Amino acid sequence: MKKEIADKTTNRLTFIEIYELQKKEGRVVMFQIPAAPKGIPIAFEGHYYGRDGESLVALNIQEYESIRQQHALEDWSTTIIPQADLFNLDPEAIVVARKNFKLKFPHLAEEVDGWNDITFLNKAKVTVNGKITRAALILLGREESDYLLAPANLKIRWILKDNHNKERDYLIVGCPMLLSVDKIYQKIRNIKYRFMRGDSVFPDELDTYEPFVIREAINNALAHQNFETGGVINVIEFDDRLVFTNLGTFIPETIKSVIDEDAPSEKYRNPFLARAMFNLNMVDTVGSGIKKIFNFQRQRFFPMPDYDFADDKVKVTITGRVIDSQYAKALELLPNLTLDEVLMLDKVQKQQLLTIEEEKHLRKLKLIEGRKPNYYVSLGVAEKTDQKAEYTKNAALDKQYYLDLILRHLKIHKSASRKEVDELLWNKLPEWMSDEQKKNKIRNLLSELKSKNEIANTGTTKDSVWVVSK
Repeated sequence: MKKEIADKTTNRLTFIEIYELQKKEGRVVMFQIPAAPKGIPIAFEGHYYGRDGESLVALNIQEYESIRQQHALEDWSTTIIPQADLFNLDPEAIVVARKNFKLKFPHLAEEVDGWNDITFLNKAKVTVNGKITRAALILLGREESDYLLAPANLKIRWILKDNHNKERDYLIVGCPMLLSVDKIYQKIRNIKYRFMRGDSVFPDELDTYEPFVIREAINNALAHQNFETGGVINVIEFDDRLVFTNLGTFIPETIKSVIDEDAPSEKYRNPFLARAMFNLNMVDTVGSGIKKIFNFQRQRFFPMPDYDFADDKVKVTITGRVIDSQYAKALELLPNLTLDEVLMLDKVQKQQLLTIEEEKHLRKLKLIEGRKPNYYVSLGVAEKTDQKAEYTKNAALDKQYYLDLILRHLKIHKSASRKEVDELLWNKLPEWMSDEQKKNKIRNLLSELKSKNEIANTGTTKDSVWVVSK
């Protein structure tokens, strides 16, 4: 019977043991059933069943997805380790943690000095009621205490490679990660990079990599590592680029969603660990960390970071040099390009496919030439006055400009119909926008002002009359 059930269930799941009890009321047979693995619905003969009152029915899709999400809702890093205590934490790491906490929360600086270690760790949300969590051991644990985290392999590996992909040097560090991240950072050769600006005969000089970019990339890999795989975090240094890898899927799914929303992610793989790292001034969890990395690359006129999410792994490549002089010239001459437009141009210099909308937009701005798929950044990009004027006509002005213009118009003229608002803004919106896009843009601007109670519609939905709110 045990084998028969195993043959018909997912992963050959069956009962563990049968227990027989002789009671005065009669014989009782008890089957010891194992808990289903978290996140894996169990089928019998290929079908999933559930209860609906007293009836046995097919498992509905909501219940099925609820089971699948069980594993995702677990936070591995918040688990308390009963055998660990304060002795398992590194004293030097705690000292640095206190210093970082003060930098993050300066209004608490004086109080921190009066807290004992357990109080401080509780306040920093590294421990829970004085009990040592996995997150506490990861960030502050003694190196010899990492066995308490098995099968997780708490290691960051730095490898220096030459242009032929041959290994020249390496370093492997473990707990406490608060100190180890800095050791990895110190190994990276952040030499000076020199380049000529178009308006100067003297070269500019700056670090190849913005320090924030290196630290944020390493700490992000640590915060989002899937520790249950037993893998290590890699930082691979080449002559012209850095490559960071960690195991686990990318939670927000796409980089574009992170940049467009510019808001905190609603999900983290290790939320307790991420919060502790934020409190210890290691990561930026307010949604702007990744966007800052992109903007720092932009300021250097360097390629945008490359993200690869294949094989349940996150791979981030940061390039430390100019690879297309025309792309760099575009960023220098056109500082008002939006980040979306910079990303489109970055696709061109890397010979990546553009969408139809992206191609149309860049052509209107006269930023690209060539035929699909062999586009290239335009040789005459914005160098001639007429091209600069064309760019200005096609580039969107700051949103606040439009909002202020509407308010000023209403204050002067007391009221305005939707048609009058359209006439006010129409020619000031980018020329690449279609009529429908312009209508939607103006509607969104009016809705934003209305939601802020700055204007009100005294007409109807169809025939609106806008006035300044009282």
